[in-house]
Amino acid sequence: MADGIRDNNTRVDAVVIGAGFGGLYATYRLREQGMKVQAFEAGDGVGGTWYWNRYPGARVDSQSYVYQYWFSDDILNKWNWSERFPSQPEVERYLNFVADECDLRKHYAFETRVTEATYHKETGRWTVVTDKDERYDTQFLVACTGGLSAPSLPDIPGIDDFQGELLHTARWPKEGIDVSDKRVGVIGTGATGIQVIQSLAPLAKHLTVFQRTPTFAIPMRNPEFDDAKRAELKAKYPELKQRVFDTFTGFAFDFQDKDWYSMSDEERREMMEEIWRDGSLSFWVGTCKEVFFDPEVSKQFGEFVAEKIRARVNDPETADKLIPKDHGFGTRRIPLETKYFEAYNRDTVDLVDIRANPIQKITAHGVQTAEGEVPLDTLIFATGFDAGTGAMNRIDIRGRTGELLRDLWERNVRTTMGLQVHGFPNLFTTMAPLAPASAFCNVPTCLQHQVDWISECIRYVREQGKQVIEPTEALEQQWVQHHDELADHTIVMSTASWYVKRNGDGTRRMLSYLGGVNTYRQTCDDIAAKNYEGFAIS
Repeated sequence: MADGIRDNNTRVDAVVIGAGFGGLYATYRLREQGMKVQAFEAGDGVGGTWYWNRYPGARVDSQSYVYQYWFSDDILNKWNWSERFPSQPEVERYLNFVADECDLRKHYAFETRVTEATYHKETGRWTVVTDKDERYDTQFLVACTGGLSAPSLPDIPGIDDFQGELLHTARWPKEGIDVSDKRVGVIGTGATGIQVIQSLAPLAKHLTVFQRTPTFAIPMRNPEFDDAKRAELKAKYPELKQRVFDTFTGFAFDFQDKDWYSMSDEERREMMEEIWRDGSLSFWVGTCKEVFFDPEVSKQFGEFVAEKIRARVNDPETADKLIPKDHGFGTRRIPLETKYFEAYNRDTVDLVDIRANPIQKITAHGVQTAEGEVPLDTLIFATGFDAGTGAMNRIDIRGRTGELLRDLWERNVRTTMGLQVHGFPNLFTTMAPLAPASAFCNVPTCLQHQVDWISECIRYVREQGKQVIEPTEALEQQWVQHHDELADHTIVMSTASWYVKRNGDGTRRMLSYLGGVNTYRQTCDDIAAKNYEGFAIS
């Protein structure tokens, strides 16, 4: 038997799915109310995305001093970050530290997946079933399954035929791999692909990068912290704790006060150079807000970054391949990188543009492109996730009418503020579609706010002597309309990316709420202050 409550038909107050930032905090907050909480995690330990994504170079691109919990001064004082942008092992250690400090493991059944969750309108409760064929009867179901946690493989013929080492970055072996004498191929050049490529390029015997869409990227400035710097940052924690919830993307920085068109060309250049030197995502979400709304401003930023790329890549033809042509700066995920572009200056690194030279199939010994076979010993898929809905869709979640959540989302991706879904009473979600957390937020900022809101909502229902809460259809439709109106005013919607989902009727919907973390927080908190106006409570 693993940890946690394991008897069949166990009755609990709440089930929590996931042991990442959201799941751990939800377990803590609900237990704090005196609730009987059963939590589940598919992995054998805590960490969420930082448990699964342990590929070479995995590193957070939010500053460590905002990528953390704020609920415990004791934890803030005890934990010491080693650098500005910590690596996967350090973030995983941090989450294990929090789990131990708060004694959370005892609530978890590890190496256990939730496979089914069925709502019973007669009782107002959920039956939750695991892959161990165990059943739990719970009043509340809190899904902290992550927005980027369901790995996605491309539809390429022959994947099962490959006889070498085949890996997806989100399912990397804990023991790691040795590529020193290997011919390695990487498919994908998004945020994860960039981290893998820049890390393996100096190590592999030969590295072939298969690129469909090049990526604008910002060079990371990542100094290590000494005791003096840590003390300086800790003195700012009370201020930062308030600040992150009042900015557009949940960071300590925000957009510039000046708008683009009020500046001269010289002032614009000076601003871009200054923020570029900071080496953080402030060059994306800390410059001019027009970059999200005005194609010309996006173009100017893109030309600035392209200039920087050309200066770092020796071969002009390769540099040109690495510069995006089909989307503007800021309309797709902007990652941080460390000597990524210099990797292509190595004689042992090749770049294959698979738009011009498409992959036809995976063979037993490599990748067959239109121009011939590329022999490989190791093939790595950095091809991302079924974003936003993928992890939830892998569970058979049946709501009040018996409809599966994934069938609803297949027709029409919709939620109420990313916190609940009409037709699925007492089901709460974090990092779900139509909230900033699904893409445009420093994740711990948004997850902590969402969990706090969920916890207080559940507290309210219980204190009122009620059993069930569900958003009305009218409130959900109002939120979806508001969400779409904001998204349609941006240039992000005009770009094909994982940010945008296609509904069954062919319409497209932005996964993330683009009204800003600060506006979202205020909206959610106003609804709570009005006794959850727009929700049906019974």
